[in-house]
Amino acid sequence: MSVHETSTGALLAARRRLIGPSLTLSYRQPLHLERGSMQYLFDQSGRRYLDGYNNVPHVGHCHPEVVRAAAEQMALLNTNTRYLHESLERYAQALTSTLPEPLKVCFFVNSGSEANELALRLARAHSRSIDMIVLDSAYHGNTTTLTDISPYKAEDSGVAQPSWVHVAPLPDVYRGAHKSDDPRAGEKYARAVSEFITQLTLQRKGVCGFIAESCPSVGGQLLLPEGYLAAVYAQVREAGGICIADEVQTAYGRLGKYFYGFEQQRVVPDIVVLGKPIGNGYPIGAVVTTAEIAASFNDGREFFSTFGGSTVSCTIGAEVLQIVHKAHLQAHAEKVGNHLLARLRSLMDRFVLIGDVRGSGLFLGVELVRSRDTLEPAAQEATDIVNRMREAGVLIGTDGPFHNVLKIRPPMPFNAEDADTLVECLHDALARSATG
Repeated sequence: MSVHETSTGALLAARRRLIGPSLTLSYRQPLHLERGSMQYLFDQSGRRYLDGYNNVPHVGHCHPEVVRAAAEQMALLNTNTRYLHESLERYAQALTSTLPEPLKVCFFVNSGSEANELALRLARAHSRSIDMIVLDSAYHGNTTTLTDISPYKAEDSGVAQPSWVHVAPLPDVYRGAHKSDDPRAGEKYARAVSEFITQLTLQRKGVCGFIAESCPSVGGQLLLPEGYLAAVYAQVREAGGICIADEVQTAYGRLGKYFYGFEQQRVVPDIVVLGKPIGNGYPIGAVVTTAEIAASFNDGREFFSTFGGSTVSCTIGAEVLQIVHKAHLQAHAEKVGNHLLARLRSLMDRFVLIGDVRGSGLFLGVELVRSRDTLEPAAQEATDIVNRMREAGVLIGTDGPFHNVLKIRPPMPFNAEDADTLVECLHDALARSATG
């Protein structure tokens, strides 16, 4: 046994002994990683892997400009928001400049989970209600409250949502009740939200709000049907509720054509939640809302996050945003994403296992089915393909309610050559699956 194999085995043994068993590893043969660079990861033996999976390092693993900015600020000052420092206001100004009016007031925290938790508090303070409408198969974070509004986690555990959570059908135009060829699919899916509002009104209950990923990722890398959010937001607002856009997966140009996912639906949320990629791997979360909602939350109880909005986190956040603009990563995602989407769709003619290819920019999903007629999910086949690709040096993941959707969300520097490599690797993995 080699030194590297011994080291990996020792790490696995230590993990089993020291780390809670509910924290899982990716791939049947776990990766022992030692470094990353842009869209690549390197294991303990120096082997390079193309990362088509991790959207957290948005501008690239260990981007040198982000590393430099973080190190310089950490060597100078790292403190909290109870002191004045230019980096907080500078970052808030840069961030809000990417958003439409009236989204101009920021709160900074440490993760998407904390940001969604705060968004719920803001919505409750403003609406003076607690009942929330969520989407089936959604995931919004790991706190107790967010687990309550994340049906994806409830489905896995068998735990029911509390009575104040109302789960609307996932607007899936491939697998759901209303298909992509129905021009009114968005409006029809929105009726379920209207029905919940009617029920709450009859029970003399208020509506706190509606929360959804602008493009459901855990739900299967979906783009919402046209008009869906416009119809839902109008219904929720008429009932006095708040509309929350969870942009943790899709912000900062990942969709290519749009900087934020909600723009694809031509709506403006009341609250936008950000996390994961805005810190390029450093723990940052943000909530951006209106002055009116922020005023409702200002009830005399101070909101403070020890590390949220620190000098270092704001410096990193501002640097990431600057790189997105400077490197034209949104336009890059659109160009590369169009190329990748076309190549993935070309595989459908050869492999009947592929039921659907969807997405935008570098937010793509390939749904695998055992029958294009019955749509029986090919979950085991998806798992096998992901592991075969990992063996070949290309990393992707699976997601969706049935765990049968190949999830492709690479760091934004991912280029056309990388796209070709990924498709060729997927082709080989599918061919092996077809021959058993």
